[in-house]
Order: sequence, then C-alpha cells, then structure tokens
Amino acid sequence: MMTKRMSAGDGQQPPGACSNNNAPPLPPPSTTTSMTISSKPTLITTPNLRFLIMDAPRQSNLHLYIKECRRHHVTDIVRVCEPTYLGAELKSAGIELHEMAYEDGHSPSEEILGRWLDLVEGRFFGSGGGGSKDATIAVHCVAGLGRAPVLVAIALMEFEKMDAVEAVMMIRRNRRGAINEKQLQYLEGYKCRRGGGGGGCACVIL
Repeated sequence: MMTKRMSAGDGQQPPGACSNNNAPPLPPPSTTTSMTISSKPTLITTPNLRFLIMDAPRQSNLHLYIKECRRHHVTDIVRVCEPTYLGAELKSAGIELHEMAYEDGHSPSEEILGRWLDLVEGRFFGSGGGGSKDATIAVHCVAGLGRAPVLVAIALMEFEKMDAVEAVMMIRRNRRGAINEKQLQYLEGYKCRRGGGGGGCACVIL
C-alpha cells in the first residue's frame, strides 16, 4: 500500500501525438533545430540498467543524436511515437531501432509492455547485452517527458525493485517535468509482469 504521494511534474507533454495508425510522411526539416538537440538527453543509471531518455530526433539533426548515443554506448533506440526520422542511419551506426508507439495520454498496451520488458531483460540480464556493463537503451517520445519516462519507470520497478514513487523521483531528479499526475497514478497501480523484480509493484499473489 502506497503511503507517499507526489504531485504532477513541472511540465506536461505537448499535445499532439502519437498513434498506432500508419505513419504519415516525415515532416520537412526545421531550420531552427536542424543543427541542435532541442532537449539534452538524460542518462538514468542503476547498478544493472542504463537508459537514455530523449526527445524525438528529426532527420535533419539525427546525426547529433547518434553522436550522443555513441557517447553513451547506446545499442538500441525505442521509439514510442510517430516517426520523425528514417531508421537507415541508425542501422549504419550499429544501433537497432524498435518501434513501440502507443497513443499519447494512454498507458502502454500489454503487447508493448511485453516487448519492452523482453528488450530490457535480454539486453541487461541475458545474452543480448554481450556482457557489456556499458550497454544503454535509448527511448524517446515527442518531448521525452511522458511516454518514454513511463517505460523507464516500469523497468526500474520491474528489475530494480523500486516502487512507483522512487522510480519517478529518480527520473524527475534528472529530467525535470517528466511524468504527469495521470501517468503517476498508472505507475502506482502497475502490476509486475516479471517474477524477478519489481518489489514496489502492486503484485498480486494468488
């Protein structure tokens, strides 16, 4: 039973979003953001896990995100919103792109949760990590404040035995405005899917 409560983050996700419909054509490059990263990626680390939370790259500045990913030994990028860039450049850089889009303002489906937890478990606890302690999974939504941090919080709860408040506090300390009140409520009611972790999850023992 949770005894701690938290208020919503300083910011909300920008409207607009992601859907699971067929992706529209890529938007034209922005002249103001073509050579910059709009929001600095945030590294979240524990003894067992490494995540890089980002906003969405655009085709015109993707090379800057790839450079940042290389600095942090990123092996995989999880995209949870509609495409704003093509994946070929990531493949050339040795980074695998995983499509796990879910709708803005909603919680991830069981199918998305299963794929996300499989990736995290395989990369950090199985043969997928190649034994490297520095392997990192990058994950992004539009602004890197909602859907992407929610997935990272779930991983912290599942594999590092954190409760929802601990996971959210850890993320917010490093990424201001992440995770709004509705998303926090979802995390507080989250039930562990994996038996090996999630001491703070609302696990049901039959």
